[in-house]
Amino acid sequence: MTGPRQIAALAVKKVTYDGGYSNLVLNSLLDESNLSGEDKALATAIFYGTLDRMVTIDFFLKKLIKTPLKKLKPYTLAVLRTAVYQIKYLSRIPDSAAVNEAVKLIKKSKEGFNVSFVNAVLRNLIREDIPLPTGNSAYDISIAYSCPQWIVSVLIRDYGIQFTKAFLENALLTPPVYFRVNTLKTTADTLKTELEAKGVKVVACEEKTALEADTPGSVENMPAYKEGLFFVQDISCQKAVASLDIKTDSRVLDLCAAPGGKSFSAAMYATEGEIVSCDLYEHRVGLIAEGAHRLGIKNLSARVADATVYDGSLGLFDRIICDVPCSGLGVIRRKPDIKYKPRDTFEELCEIQKGILNNADKYLKEGGKILYSTCTLNKAENRGIIDSFLENHSEYTLENDYTFCPQEDNSDGFYAAVLSKCQPR
Repeated sequence: MTGPRQIAALAVKKVTYDGGYSNLVLNSLLDESNLSGEDKALATAIFYGTLDRMVTIDFFLKKLIKTPLKKLKPYTLAVLRTAVYQIKYLSRIPDSAAVNEAVKLIKKSKEGFNVSFVNAVLRNLIREDIPLPTGNSAYDISIAYSCPQWIVSVLIRDYGIQFTKAFLENALLTPPVYFRVNTLKTTADTLKTELEAKGVKVVACEEKTALEADTPGSVENMPAYKEGLFFVQDISCQKAVASLDIKTDSRVLDLCAAPGGKSFSAAMYATEGEIVSCDLYEHRVGLIAEGAHRLGIKNLSARVADATVYDGSLGLFDRIICDVPCSGLGVIRRKPDIKYKPRDTFEELCEIQKGILNNADKYLKEGGKILYSTCTLNKAENRGIIDSFLENHSEYTLENDYTFCPQEDNSDGFYAAVLSKCQPR
């Protein structure tokens, strides 16, 4: 029978060796298991905790193992990583239990020849006091806050050391969950009362469409969710869409729409207008359509389209949303596997972002507005893209832009800029 630690180790292996997405990998393994709710929670905690702390975990392992970690068998390394996380960061689990369970996992695997090795490494970890670096170099911060050194260097370059430390410390915490109230069906006050009656702790937000919720278990299983009374959307995204000043009769194009949150928010402003939501992949377009149906949104059409390629049949729009593909550094506390993607996958993004924004211009009416947004804090992908665009498009003005910071705004790390189009000068 598969236990929570085995699920966690298998999931870590799939993410680190096969390049799987953390949420999809874990959900698939949990769905296939027969674990209790309590054991699923333990597997989830170990899995995400290991990914959160993996740079630091590997620092400990390198102090104890002479062989380069990349030469270890994949499952053995995954088991070691999850066991180190339990020993160093899960106080409710006795050290002896973490070691014994790790040994059991290896013993019943195809890598059983590593039983003595795993046992020795973990017992040495318990015996030895390995201090973490405390300096302010990119390396020291990388190890102390468990983030690859190149990302730390980018953050220090853009924001300085103190900001970087505060951001990375926050990235190891549990992120808040925000509901976007479906104002087509209910109000924030009514939904708050209904959720509290079901035992959900809810806090009203300054943004009247938002509720911060302490959710017990799966949001998708909540009756209010099934009834389409809300969808999950970070407060930064809600504020960004609000800043676009969408009118009741606006025609809105969302060029990179999946899974649909910004399109849904737009539809709740443009109640007599039209929302065209595009994505490159058919299955993701299906998710947008399903979400719109659940929420009762009638004026949204979802279609497959390449955000970098102009399609004249779509016509012109009053408002355009460009939530472009990005490095995702602002949401590493939600998706820690982002930290471990190859660096070269990020370096191609700026050209794609420029291409999408330039294409958006072709769809926009004079007097219209574009929302450019990312879930990263990398300035090259944010204000750098906006400044480049403005240099080549004199008919645009930057109406406003803002960088949301988790440790300051209790939100995701997020950038939003609103560009207004006037007559060419």
